[in-house]
Amino acid sequence: MRVKGSTPTRNRRKKVLKLAKGYFGSKHLLYRTANEQVMHSLKYAYRDRRNLKREMRKLWIARINAACRMHDLSYSKFMYGLKQANVNVNRKMLSEIAIHDEAGFKELVDVAKKQLA
Repeated sequence: MRVKGSTPTRNRRKKVLKLAKGYFGSKHLLYRTANEQVMHSLKYAYRDRRNLKREMRKLWIARINAACRMHDLSYSKFMYGLKQANVNVNRKMLSEIAIHDEAGFKELVDVAKKQLA
């Protein structure tokens, strides 16, 4: 008697087609093209979860730099001054402070400037 793997095969294919739901054209209908696209999509998702961290850090730095320059200080000098003053605030929070609390950011700039002087 030969073994027919219909149930596991069908379940495996259904799982792939479920992941491919919403894809364009035959990519959500045909198993082979759907499987290919799902594998690519999972690879892109993995890669871009890491890339997002880089992109966000670049954005925070750009925002901090813009806010520092409004107070006649460069980003690098600002960060160095904060480090010398033992002010440990991460870039994400500095960015939020720069956007939402201009007076608070001005105080941080003054702290950095005092340390640099």
